Amino acid sequence: AVSWRSKGERSVTLSSTEAEYVAISEAVKEVKFVYQLLISMKINVDLPIVVRVDNIGAIYLSENATTSGRTKHVDTRYHFVREYIEGKLIKIIFVKSEDNDSDIFTKNTSGELHKKHANKMTSQKK
Repeated sequence: AVSWRSKGERSVTLSSTEAEYVAISEAVKEVKFVYQLLISMKINVDLPIVVRVDNIGAIYLSENATTSGRTKHVDTRYHFVREYIEGKLIKIIFVKSEDNDSDIFTKNTSGELHKKHANKMTSQKK
């Protein structure tokens, strides 16, 4: 399933890692909603649900409860992501930016890269 929305951040983040971590938490909330919706419709869902992220620091932060001087300021409301990882509801994997299909919604991509991602999303041949 694909779910997409655009929304400005409600808070100021101090690094790209923190911004991506906030984005992961928003994505996981959406995953949880769609998962519950499908289950209520008696549609089987294979677990874990894969969430692709292009920021290694944000992946590390979402998988590890340890904090450092650079991450201790991150609001605790985003740490629920770890519970879903530990509970095997979601699995976060790294995706290189050039392979991140969602970039066509959020970044200024070249025509060739846009076409590559759009074709993958619409199941058209390359």
